[in-house]
Amino acid sequence: MKLSKPYKIIFTGPESSGKTTIAKLAAKHFETQWLSEYARTYLAQIDYPYKATDLLKIAEGQISSEQQFIQKNEHQDFLFFDTSLLVIKVWSIFKYGFYNHKIDQLLKQQLPDVYFLCDWQIPWEYDPLRETPNDRAALFELYQRELLELKIPFFVLKGTPAERLAQIQWYLKKYY
Repeated sequence: MKLSKPYKIIFTGPESSGKTTIAKLAAKHFETQWLSEYARTYLAQIDYPYKATDLLKIAEGQISSEQQFIQKNEHQDFLFFDTSLLVIKVWSIFKYGFYNHKIDQLLKQQLPDVYFLCDWQIPWEYDPLRETPNDRAALFELYQRELLELKIPFFVLKGTPAERLAQIQWYLKKYY
């Protein structure tokens, strides 16, 4: 496995599966930085319910945020991301039944060194941007399928935040 510097680590999975929590925890543990998802910034700025056409704009904003973040932190060993374009692609498939192929092309140009797929079997927490408290198992399966198609390393994180952090430590010690 060819490792980049910094080692780009993305947490992905259904909504309310602990992506942000574990990104923050891992960044603190490894004394590095994490990047939150651009979609929240974008959605806070619009005054209408988002549409499928907004997803490409969100993807472009995510890429720009990632590039700036990586450039600013290029001296770090690890960088953690609580989302990626994979989330946008999966959400588009799930919500609209299709995805913009430009998003897929951009996704394949922005691949990390590893994905950590967050298991959904933790309590769902309300957030005004969350839409699927009852569909997380189906979304998890869709994420798994998409990750297998990408043919990139991924590891499923399960359990409490502390257990997930231990799994990340094990993985990075073994493969980094």
